[in-house]
Amino acid sequence: MTPADAERVVLADVGGTNVRFALLAGGVLGPIAHRAVGDHAQFADALAAFLSHQPDKANIRGAILGVAGVVEGGRCALTNNAWVVDAAELCARFGFSHVRLVNDFEALAWSLPHLASGDIRQIGGGQPVPKAPMIVLGPGTGLGVAAYVPGETGAMVLHSEGGHATVPSGSLREDAIFEHLRRQYGHVSAERVLSGHGLEALYRAIAAIDAHTVPARHAAEITDAALNGDCAASRAAVDTFCAILGDVAGNFALGFAAQGGVFLAGGIVAHLRNHLPQSRFRARFDAKGRMSRYVEAIPAYVILCEDPTFIGLRALAVQHAMRT
Repeated sequence: MTPADAERVVLADVGGTNVRFALLAGGVLGPIAHRAVGDHAQFADALAAFLSHQPDKANIRGAILGVAGVVEGGRCALTNNAWVVDAAELCARFGFSHVRLVNDFEALAWSLPHLASGDIRQIGGGQPVPKAPMIVLGPGTGLGVAAYVPGETGAMVLHSEGGHATVPSGSLREDAIFEHLRRQYGHVSAERVLSGHGLEALYRAIAAIDAHTVPARHAAEITDAALNGDCAASRAAVDTFCAILGDVAGNFALGFAAQGGVFLAGGIVAHLRNHLPQSRFRARFDAKGRMSRYVEAIPAYVILCEDPTFIGLRALAVQHAMRT
């Protein structure tokens, strides 16, 4: 048995709305348990609830956690909820020998070289360049971005706060939408439009600009109404969302020279996986002026498998076990 096989660790994907747990034991990933962030005052309480259902929990050595926020000194105050995750506090409370925190999209980026052909669906572009950088971005509660960069002495992952960069406008129509949003938010970041709340903001802005009275809708309802053809404002919001997502994804492809591919993750993308190929996503992805031919060759993919972050977390757990 290798050290990786002997390791027993908790893996967790800690988001702004939901937290997911699984136990890695004997090299095998157990069932993934889903919990709502709002059901627990703090992360440690959610972890305690998960551990209460684990047999032989006293032999769990540690935890590797993907968290939706900036990690500094083994601590993360999540960007889109009030939780604070602190590695030292978790070690003290649960008797762990080690707790590692990484940004959730850093963990997701570690999954990219392990995704099988059935886990992804390509949207345009050519074949990936071997040993070239890959990036992943995903609109959810926020907008996560990270890059997987192979190297001669081993791969590395660069996490990013690129979701908070200023969002580009690609048309006069988008100029009007962004001006409307600037009056509300001041700075309009990519996350302000490429997230669940962002889709809702686009929907409200488009309705206001077009002087249409529309019912209040959550992101999932907007997506459903758009795809079912029930609401013109919802369809316009979704189409604008897809176009801007393509623009932003193409910018990151250039920024990281991501000839290994651009991967799209998250629940919103999963709901739009059949619509994205018909949308202006790829046209805006490729529209990079003198660099268009370069970007046109880069494949984009929708990640289809559920909970891909755990593929990356497992890879990190194996790396840790092999070093100890």
